[in-house]
Amino acid sequence: MNLTPRLRQLLALGLLLVLLLALLLSLAITDLALRVWQRLSALPPWVYVTYGVLLVVFLGAGFWLLYRLLRSPRRASADLSDAPLDETGLEARLQAAEARGIDVAAARSELAELGARRATGHLYVALFGEVSVGKSSLIRALIPGAEAEVGVEAGVTREVRHYRWQSPAGDALVLADVPGIGEVGGELDELAAEEARRAQLVVYVTDGDLTRSQQTVLERLAALRKPLLLALNKSDRYSAAELETVAARLRERLAAADVAAPVVAVSAGAQREVLRALPDGGETRELRTGPPEVEALRDALQRAVDGDPQLLERLRDGAIFALAAERLAVAERDWRRQAADRVIRSSSRKAALAALATVAPGADVLVQGYIGTALVRELCELYEIPVQTIDIQQFLKSVQTRVGRVMPLVLSVVGNGLKAFPGLGTVVGGVVQAIAYGLIFDALGRALARTLETRGRLNQTAVDQAFREVLGEDLEARARRLAEWLVKNQRGRGD
Repeated sequence: MNLTPRLRQLLALGLLLVLLLALLLSLAITDLALRVWQRLSALPPWVYVTYGVLLVVFLGAGFWLLYRLLRSPRRASADLSDAPLDETGLEARLQAAEARGIDVAAARSELAELGARRATGHLYVALFGEVSVGKSSLIRALIPGAEAEVGVEAGVTREVRHYRWQSPAGDALVLADVPGIGEVGGELDELAAEEARRAQLVVYVTDGDLTRSQQTVLERLAALRKPLLLALNKSDRYSAAELETVAARLRERLAAADVAAPVVAVSAGAQREVLRALPDGGETRELRTGPPEVEALRDALQRAVDGDPQLLERLRDGAIFALAAERLAVAERDWRRQAADRVIRSSSRKAALAALATVAPGADVLVQGYIGTALVRELCELYEIPVQTIDIQQFLKSVQTRVGRVMPLVLSVVGNGLKAFPGLGTVVGGVVQAIAYGLIFDALGRALARTLETRGRLNQTAVDQAFREVLGEDLEARARRLAEWLVKNQRGRGD
């Protein structure tokens, strides 16, 4: 650091002053402590003992309060949602969700499926590949007599089908035939992806070099961290040299993507057109199916099964636990959204009624502080986000400026939208302003709920941005719905 001599002198002088002040403060504190001790020592022992206890309690309470003010807030449910994912922890989360009225049937169905698979003791193998690549035919070649759907049209298999198979070593396996990948623009079908997570082994079937979309799907399957095999089907179409070239290319692609998977060449038994001589000297064309060649796939599956059966079980269990947790998260999200809609609808209606009863012109929505505070508090409690009263007050105060800017626009839209609305003549004056307040409360509540769901905390900037987006969404239609409710409410009171 290059400093001028003048600056160095000023810094040295400042440091000297700080040291002198620190020394004087230390001497003053020492002198005060000695005088206090001298006076206490002259008193009975119980007096200075009591004094010491009170001093420790006072200091402890002060440090505790300082810690509470400075520590970062944590979500109330962190002890469950952040816990390692296992069956016990997942069951605790399911029970807590059920107690709140959340539908956890989808999550429990995954655990029930896991229990059923554990009970059978079978090892599940999921077969993937593009449509018409020959997955179903390959299963029929592995399991003679299997009734898999086989056809030349794309997308014959539109559901997951299971077929039991006993390996040459006597292991009980279940082969899962899943929907073809090409059905959804080269993406991995969600039904197929879920079956991959429930299986212990994954086989990807291709009939040639991988396209970019196929490699993307293969990498997604490899990300499941389960044993993966790459089966090159219809190998009878290639010569020996061509087959080696294609297999080498597949290995290069796997290595480039850091995917560990053996490549095996198989043939489900291709149909070939042949000429057959007839007794009368004529000829006819016939389709004949060649013998299947699936020994390499059988051996590769057997090696995978013999590797580490317990590891396969743990990988399968962990994947299903994660799948069940995702089902639970979706159910919790839907339940919170429905509950948030009820809270927001109730608050917006209360705001409209309160504004209708306000006679002062230009009354602010945030004058109805009780409604605003209750809205923020209920939504934060719903999303299990701790919030203090001071945080709510600061949040509502920061919103006040924005409300003042958008109020003229909302009043204009509401007024235009309600000109031809029947029944407004029976409502007391100020109905347009009341509806405007209700709409602003509705937009504020929806923006806050969206932010709490996506951010996990009360973020003013995010709420402001969401508020601008939400406020203009179908504003006139929402104004009409609120007006209909307001008319019915006022008529009901009149009756």
